Amino acid sequence: MSDLPDEIEVTLVNLVAEDGAPSKGVLYRLKGKRPKVGVHLMHPRTDQTQNYNIIPLALAGYAVLGRASRWPNNDVATIHELLLLDVAAGVKILHEQGCEKVILLGNSGGGSLAAFYQAQATAAVGKRLTHTPAGDPVDLNKFNLPPAQGIVIVGGHIGQGLLLGKMIDPSVVDENDPTSVDPELDIYDPRNGFRTPPESSKFSGEFLTRYRAAQLERVRRLDAKARGMINAQRDAVELAKKADGETKLRLQRVAKAGWHMIVYRTTADPAYTDLSIDSDDRVVYTYVGPQPHLENYGENGFARYLTPRAWLSTWSALSSNARTIDNLARIREPLLIVHYAGDSGTRTSEVHEMIERSVSTDKQLHHVEKVDHYGFTILPGATFGPRSTLGTDKVVSWMREKFPV
Repeated sequence: MSDLPDEIEVTLVNLVAEDGAPSKGVLYRLKGKRPKVGVHLMHPRTDQTQNYNIIPLALAGYAVLGRASRWPNNDVATIHELLLLDVAAGVKILHEQGCEKVILLGNSGGGSLAAFYQAQATAAVGKRLTHTPAGDPVDLNKFNLPPAQGIVIVGGHIGQGLLLGKMIDPSVVDENDPTSVDPELDIYDPRNGFRTPPESSKFSGEFLTRYRAAQLERVRRLDAKARGMINAQRDAVELAKKADGETKLRLQRVAKAGWHMIVYRTTADPAYTDLSIDSDDRVVYTYVGPQPHLENYGENGFARYLTPRAWLSTWSALSSNARTIDNLARIREPLLIVHYAGDSGTRTSEVHEMIERSVSTDKQLHHVEKVDHYGFTILPGATFGPRSTLGTDKVVSWMREKFPV
C-alpha cells in the first residue's frame, strides 16, 4: 500500500462469522474520522482488500471495509450460503466502528453475493433458506444477518452459476477426457462459424439454440454427478452406524473421503468470439485473454477443481441460489448498477433485466462505454489503456447523493 494517500488510515481487521469461521479485512478511513456511513466490499473468492473503488470512497469520507471471505483466492469448497455469514460479520464490524448505515458494494461476483445476502437478510422471519443446494442444513433463520441500507453492483454479472452456464463447453463427451469433443457442438470448429481471433466468429441461430440447450444438459449431468457423490457419502454414514469391524472402518472412510470434481473446458461462451451477439463495446476476449479457443483447454478455469457441494452452491446454473436477477427481485433498498459496456461476461440485455426485475423504487443503471470487465479502457485494435475512473466516479456521486457523510 505504498501509494496510500497520506490522509487515509488503515486498520487490519480480523473477522469471525457467527459459525466461528475466520476471515480478514482492511478498514480504510480518513485519519481521525469515524464516519456514520460504511461501505462493505467482498467477493466469494478474490481478496478485495485493495479493490480500486476503495480509496476514492475513503477520500470521500466513507468508512470502507475491503476484505476476503473464509475461502480467499480459492473456491474449491465455497458454499455461498456460508459466505452470507461472512458478509454479516463485516456489516457488524462496520456498525461497531460507528457506522449507522452500511452499503454493500459488489464488484464482479461480489455483486451476486451482495444481492444474495440482502435478499436473505431482508426476508421475513422463517422465510430464509434452511439448507444448501446439496441438502446440508444451514438454517439462515438462526443467524443474525443485519441488512444493508443500499446495494451497489460494479461490473457485475448474473451469478457465478448462471455465468458458468453460458461459458461451459457442451461438446465435452467424456468428463474424464479434457480433449473429447462432439464436433456438432464444438464452438471452436470453423464449420460451426468459428474464426480465429481477433476476427469475430459468426454462429447461426440454429447452432446457438442447440448449443445453449446442450450447455444446460451438461450442467444437469454434472449436478447428477455431484449429488451422486454426496449421496454415496451419506449412505456410508448411515450404513456405518449398523456395521462393525473392517466393514465399519471401510464405510467410515467412504463417509469421510474428500470427493472432488474436475470440470473441464469452461471458457466457451459464444459471445466471447461472436461480437454480433447482443453487440456492445467488447472485443474478442475472455476475462483473462484474447484466445478463448486455447484458454478453453488450459489447466486453469472457472470451476475446474471443486467439491460436489461447491459445484451445486456456487457454479451450477441449475442449483445455485446466488442468482443476481432473482435476488434483486426481492430487494427494496436503493440500488445502483454500474455496467462496463465492454465487459466480456455480461450482456447489456442482462443488466437491463437486472434493473427491470429489481423491486426497488430507487434504482439506477449507469453504463460506462469502451471499458472492459475490470474497468480498463478499450482502445482501437483491441488493446487496453489505463483504468477508467468513470465507474467509480459514479459510485462516489451516487453515495454522496443517497448516503451523505
